[in-house]
Amino acid sequence: MTLIFYSANDHWEDWAGYLRRHVPEVCLRHWDEPGDDNDVRFALVWNPPHGELKRRFPNLQFIFSLGAGVDALLDDPNLPLGVPVVRMVEEALLIGMTEYVTLHVLRIHRQQRDFEVQQRAREWRQIVTPLAPKRKIGLMGLGVLGRDAAVTLARLRFNVASWTRTPRQVSGITGFHGPDGLGPFLARTEILVVLLPLTDDTRAILNINLFAQLPTGAGLINAGRGGLQVEADIIEALNSGQLSEAVLDVFSIEPLPANNPLWSHPGVTLTPHNAALTGSDTGAKEVAENLRRVLAGEQPRNIVDTNIGY
Repeated sequence: MTLIFYSANDHWEDWAGYLRRHVPEVCLRHWDEPGDDNDVRFALVWNPPHGELKRRFPNLQFIFSLGAGVDALLDDPNLPLGVPVVRMVEEALLIGMTEYVTLHVLRIHRQQRDFEVQQRAREWRQIVTPLAPKRKIGLMGLGVLGRDAAVTLARLRFNVASWTRTPRQVSGITGFHGPDGLGPFLARTEILVVLLPLTDDTRAILNINLFAQLPTGAGLINAGRGGLQVEADIIEALNSGQLSEAVLDVFSIEPLPANNPLWSHPGVTLTPHNAALTGSDTGAKEVAENLRRVLAGEQPRNIVDTNIGY
């Protein structure tokens, strides 16, 4: 049986080397290599062309995502019916996301952008900021990545709360959930960190109505999915002062077009969707473990519930 690999961003040679080391019994093929497509049982992919998984591989058994997000796969109207999709959960993604969130929470908390403005103006002026226990952080999304980021921020003594679709309990984190919990969660959140998956319920959730429920001058960090945010509303909220600044790692169109006004807005920090990147070594270990489970007649870990989108 064969595993097929597709990604425009990841290095096939690295992944192939690690996978051959861990699961030598599985044949490996790059998407563009010739071979018998009828023998392909597994696909390890990131944003493959829509319709091609179904058209090319009639005996496909599992689709493994190279990233944590699976919305691009689920948006394929011709995704093979009944073939489970497995999302990537691995160490490099976990560590990378927690690093990113912690970095930018601290930058907003300590008003680092203001100090940088002062430095360019050669202005010497102290800015007094509260200590972490008096700063209220709110995380939307408490999956594997969100949970680790929330716990890390709590260890830094921040006052951390979470909002999730259904109730989730994490020690040291104040939990809100569901539609009724969203308003109270936003009202107490000074720095909003968004790590939600993109689903029908969360698409465009970061809009002017949501921002109006935050305290005036709140900070925003979105490292979830680009489809969560209405970019024009972010600019409007920044211009009005409702948001003090926004840190954005994801966008509705990627790469972000050069004429997008977010590039030049003084209240925006942009990063090119690199908050957390799958490691080929650590990711291959996770894929190999799931392949071994399948070969042993078990189900892989982290199968996506396609009804809810994650």
